[in-house]
Amino acid sequence: MSKRAIIVPILVLGMAAALFFGIRSQWVREEVGSGEQRTDDAYVKAFQTPLSTRISGSVKRVAARDYQPAKAGELVVELEDADYQAVLKESQAALEAAQAEYSANQDAKRAADASIEAAQAGIEQAQASADAAQASIDATGASLAQAQSEFDRHQGLLETKAATRQQFEQAQSARLNFVAGLSGKKADLARAQAAVKASEAGLSSAKQQRVSLNAKDQGLLAQIEAKKAAIVVAQVNVGYTKIFSPADGSLGEFRVHPGQLVGAGQQIVDLVQSEIWIEANFRETQLGYAKSGDPADIRIDALPSKVFHGHILEIAPASGSQFALLPPDNATGNFTKVIQRVPVKISLDQDPSLTQLRPGFSAEVVIHPSSGTAR
Repeated sequence: MSKRAIIVPILVLGMAAALFFGIRSQWVREEVGSGEQRTDDAYVKAFQTPLSTRISGSVKRVAARDYQPAKAGELVVELEDADYQAVLKESQAALEAAQAEYSANQDAKRAADASIEAAQAGIEQAQASADAAQASIDATGASLAQAQSEFDRHQGLLETKAATRQQFEQAQSARLNFVAGLSGKKADLARAQAAVKASEAGLSSAKQQRVSLNAKDQGLLAQIEAKKAAIVVAQVNVGYTKIFSPADGSLGEFRVHPGQLVGAGQQIVDLVQSEIWIEANFRETQLGYAKSGDPADIRIDALPSKVFHGHILEIAPASGSQFALLPPDNATGNFTKVIQRVPVKISLDQDPSLTQLRPGFSAEVVIHPSSGTAR
């Protein structure tokens, strides 16, 4: 084989390699520069909210159609609420019963207070009677002592014939009357003292009952609060029988129909919200000079003749690969450098044609960095 046959292929390969690296270096320099940057790895995006049930029940009414526009607060699906209304009424009745029991306890407390007052008045009255009986005993005792002295004197006089039998019997009768009167007064005192003890026992019982009623109050108030909480839960569940659109947007395909039994957490329809934006994935080498607020031009594949305008709203804090379920780990011996792509969120300016855009549409995006200073 001649030297020419060997040199020519080598020269061709060398020129090709030089051309490749020259083009590559020029392409990278242009890409990282401050000029416009473009990508076709871009799509229309919007918030997609799955509407689900919070409770179980049968579908009473589907108030909208598939793919129909929906306003915030507009009814979408209604479930049968008879069972939940019954639970609500039951909770309300339980609250009324608890409140009635609490009211009856207040009446019982007032009655106990009246019993306490009556017992205290009874003690005072019985004590006054006892004091009066004691005073009568003292007075009768003094009279008895005088009558006993008179009796003894007449008895001595009778023996000496200085007094008549009649005078003696009168003195004896007077003494006996005072003895009988003293016995009666002592009986009155005993009755008055028994009344005092009975009134004191009644007072103690009334006070104990009052303490018990006060303690019962706390339990009844706790029951009332529990019943009120049960009513709130029942009202919330009744509210959950109606599912409303949380925002303006368009509905997807319904997964439920009237009469169908659904469980808590079952998805019924997707809501695609009206606010849309563009998510464009630029190579990391394209974003050296881009920043939030830079203008952008967008072409949608579905509307090729229309150019939309917008601006960069946010640049992702990491490349798309870092948000993957299994981020790459390049700490191995077999490493191949790969240019990463970074998601960029682009807000669209107001335009009547925005209503024709649908999430998922493909787009081409050109951003115009407003500064030649790298970020």
